[in-house]
Amino acid sequence: MAGLAVSSGSHEPAAKVLRRILESPGVHLGPACFDGLSAKLIEAAGFSYCFTSGFSISAARLGLPDTGLISYGEMLDQGRLLTEAVSIPIIGDADNGYGNPINLKRTVKGFIRAGFAGILLEDQVSPKACGHTRGRKVVSLQEAVIKIKAAVDARAEIGSDIVIVARTDARQAVSLDEALLRTKAFADAGADVLFIDALASVEEMRAFCQVSPHIPKMANMLEGGGKTPILTPQQLEDIGYKIVVYPLSLIGVSIRAMQDALAALKGGRIPPPESMPSFEEIKDIVGFNTYYEEEKRYATGASSEGDISRDPSSGVRPQTLRVKVADKDGLEKLDLRIPAGSLDGLTNIVPALAGVNIKELVDDVVEGNGRKKLLDFNDSMDERIQVFLE
Repeated sequence: MAGLAVSSGSHEPAAKVLRRILESPGVHLGPACFDGLSAKLIEAAGFSYCFTSGFSISAARLGLPDTGLISYGEMLDQGRLLTEAVSIPIIGDADNGYGNPINLKRTVKGFIRAGFAGILLEDQVSPKACGHTRGRKVVSLQEAVIKIKAAVDARAEIGSDIVIVARTDARQAVSLDEALLRTKAFADAGADVLFIDALASVEEMRAFCQVSPHIPKMANMLEGGGKTPILTPQQLEDIGYKIVVYPLSLIGVSIRAMQDALAALKGGRIPPPESMPSFEEIKDIVGFNTYYEEEKRYATGASSEGDISRDPSSGVRPQTLRVKVADKDGLEKLDLRIPAGSLDGLTNIVPALAGVNIKELVDDVVEGNGRKKLLDFNDSMDERIQVFLE
C-alpha cells in the first residue's frame, strides 16, 4: 500500500531507497518535517519517506517567513539533524540552489554529504518567494535548464545517486504553457522527478502529468488554502502523480497546539491530559527507552573506586537508579534515571535527598536484601520523593 515504510537495510544508500519507492506501484505520501522530532514522528507513523519544507524550517528555526531569509548553511545544518534522526529517506528543500550554477553544485554536494536522498531545486530568482504567495519571479528558461544540468554534474562528480526533483514556479510567474515547457526541458536535462508549483485546477494537473510521462510527478497538497485543489491520494494517483507532499500539516497543528497550551497556562491551568502525551510517552518518543537499553548493553567494565553499582558476585553492574518526584496534587515533576554508580550532583537536582546515604541503600540491595524501592517520603514542600533501584 502506498505510504507504508520501505525497509532500507542497514547500509543501503538513502537515494537508492527513494528510487525504489519511486519505482514501486501506487502513489506515495510524504509529510514535511522541520526538526528531528517531527522527522521521528513521521517515521514512527509508517511513512516511507518525508521531505523538508523551507517554509516550516524557516518558521521553526528562525521564526521568520519563507522569503529567502534562511541561508544555505542553516538549511544544511538542519538537514544533518534530520537525516541523523531517522532511517527513512528525506528529500531536502534547497530553494533555488543559493546562487548561480557553481553555487548550486556546491549546494547539491553539501546536501549529498548531509545524507539527503533527494534534493528539490526551483527556478525562482533571488531572493525567492514562498510558493502559493505573491511576488514570484523566475529565471530564464536557459538559466533554469543549465542549473538542472549543473545539479546532474555535481551528483556525478561526487559519485552519488541523489534524486533531483526539479520545480518550476512559472505557472504563477508566467503561464501554464511556460511551466509545461520548463518541466519537459528539466526532464531532458536529467531531472528525476518533476514538480509545477501552484497549479490551479484538476485540468492543469492532468496536463502536467502528460508531460514526459516516464518521469515521476510530485503533487503539493498545501493544507489550509493554497491555489492547487486538494485531492485524495487515489485521485492524485489516477491523474498520474507518483509522490505527494503535505508541507504544513505538522507545523500547522504544532502552532495551534502551542497556542492552546499557552492560553491554558496564561489562565493558570495545565493543558488538559487529552491534549498532550504523558511524560512516559514523550520520553519513549524521543528515545529515552532506547537509550536505557543501550546503557544496559554497555554497563559492564572494569571496577573503579567508588563504584557502588557493581554486583560483587557477577562483576556486572546493570543497576539504574530511578528518582521520581510528584507535587502535592500527584502531578509528576521529575522521572530521572541515572547509573547507580554515578550519584554526583543528584542532590543538586533533588535537594530533598541531601543527607540521605544513597550508597548504603544501594549496597543493601546489592548484598541481597532484595529491596527495589529504596525511598518513599514527602519532603517539606509536601512533594513525594521516590527512589528505586532497577
